[in-house]
Amino acid sequence: MPTHRLETDYLVIGCGAAGMAFADAVITDSDADVVMVDRRHAPGGHWNEAYPFVRLHQPSAYYGVNSLQLGTDVIDRTGPNRGMYEQASAPEICAYFDRVMRRNLLTSGAVRYFPMSEYVGDHRFVSRISPDRYEVKVRTALVDATYLEPAIPATFTPPFDVAPGVRCVPVDALARVDEPPERFVIIGAGKTAMDACLWLLQLGLPPDAIQWIKPREAWLRNRRFAQGGELVDDLIEGLARQMEAAARARTPAELFARLEASEQLLRVDEHAIPTMYKGPTVSTAELEQLRRIEDVVRLGHVRHIEHDAIVLDHGTIRTGPGHLHVHCAAPGLNPAPAVPIFQQGRITLQPVRTGLIPFNAALVGFVEATGRDLVEKNRLCPPNRLPDVPLDWIRGTLVETNAEYAWSKEPDMADWLERSRLNTSRGLRHRADRPLVREATRRFATHVRPALANLAGLLDDARQAA
Repeated sequence: MPTHRLETDYLVIGCGAAGMAFADAVITDSDADVVMVDRRHAPGGHWNEAYPFVRLHQPSAYYGVNSLQLGTDVIDRTGPNRGMYEQASAPEICAYFDRVMRRNLLTSGAVRYFPMSEYVGDHRFVSRISPDRYEVKVRTALVDATYLEPAIPATFTPPFDVAPGVRCVPVDALARVDEPPERFVIIGAGKTAMDACLWLLQLGLPPDAIQWIKPREAWLRNRRFAQGGELVDDLIEGLARQMEAAARARTPAELFARLEASEQLLRVDEHAIPTMYKGPTVSTAELEQLRRIEDVVRLGHVRHIEHDAIVLDHGTIRTGPGHLHVHCAAPGLNPAPAVPIFQQGRITLQPVRTGLIPFNAALVGFVEATGRDLVEKNRLCPPNRLPDVPLDWIRGTLVETNAEYAWSKEPDMADWLERSRLNTSRGLRHRADRPLVREATRRFATHVRPALANLAGLLDDARQAA
C-alpha cells in the first residue's frame, strides 16, 4: 500500500464546526500550515447527517468561522423566531462550510484537506476509498476536534429494543413519511424531540395526533437573551438578570426559580421539575406551541416497543400498527470530562464559554497563534465541560465568567474579541451609551462579584450533599 509522508504545523482531526473555526483562526493570525483530516465526504461534521428541518438554536450571525459571514444578519419578521436574528437551516450550514473550505481555507495555501480519511493514531491516517496511507510529521500540535463529537439519531442506534415489523424511524426520516400514521409517537426529551414536535405542529398537524414520551424535563435558555448586534440590549440585560439571581439565591432550587422568574430559563411543563440542562434555546412562541401537546408520557426511558405496547422504566402504555415511533433519543451533546485544552504537542478543542462551539474553537486558535506558553494559554482557556444537568449551569457560569475577566486584562484578546464575528458581545463598546445597555451594565457590575462567590458556595454545598 502506498504511504505518503506529509509535514505540517497543525494536524486537525475533524472538519466540523470546531475544526473549521480553529483552522480559520490560526491561519488568520499566524503563518501556520494546517492539514485537516475528516472521515466524512464533506466539511461540516454532524450537519451532514442532520435531520432536514433542523435549524441553529443560536443566531446565524455568530456561527461558522470568523472569515466568512453566515446568512445576512437579518431579523426575522414572521414565525416563532420573530424579532430575533435569523437561524440557518441544515442545508444552508452544509453549503456554508463547503464555501469556507473551498474559498477561504484551501485558497489561502495554508490548508490541505483530506476528506473520506480515517485518523488511526500516531499522526497517521488512511483513505477510506483507496489504499493510500499517510504519515504526518507534526511540528507543533495535533488538534483533536472530535473529542466532543455529538451523538445524533441518524447515526445512533436506538437505546431500546424494537420488535420486528414495528414502525420506528430516526427523526431524519420524518420528512420522508409517505403515508400519514394514526399517531406520531415522539421519543426523547431534548432539542431534537422538540424540533420534531414543532415541525409537525407548524405543518398543521393537530396536537392530539402527537404523543410525546419524555423521560426528563429540561431547562431551556430564552433565545431572546442570546442575541447580539442591534439586539445587544437584551443580551446584556440577560446577563444582569442572571447575576442578580445568582447573588441572591440561597439554594440551587431558589436559583433556578429566580432564573425562571427573570425569563432566563424556561421549561415546557411548569409542573415538572427539570433534571436536564444541555443549553438549547427556545423562543416563547415555540414554548407555547409545545405546550399544546397534552399527551405527554412521563414513565422514564423506553425499554421495548412491541406491536401493541411500549415498555418504559416505570410502566407500560398501549401502541399499535398505525403509530409511527420517532427515535429522538440519541444523547446529543457529549459531556465528556474536561481535560486541559493545551498540552505538549496536543490541543483538545472544548468550550470556554458555555456552548458556542465555533466561537470557542476560534478563540483557542487565536490564543495558540499568539505564542503564549502552555501555562498562560491554559489560564486563558479553561475547559468548560458541556452541560448535562441543572448544576452544570452554575459550574459553566463560574468558568466562563472568570475566563471573561481574564480576557479583559489582555489587550490583544480584547482587540480580537471586538473584531471576532463569532463573538455575541462584539460591538458592545459602540453601543455602551444606550440607556438600557448602560443600566444593565451597571447592574451586572454591581452583582457579579457576590454572584460568583455565592455560586461557588452553592456548587460546593451541592457536591458535598451528593
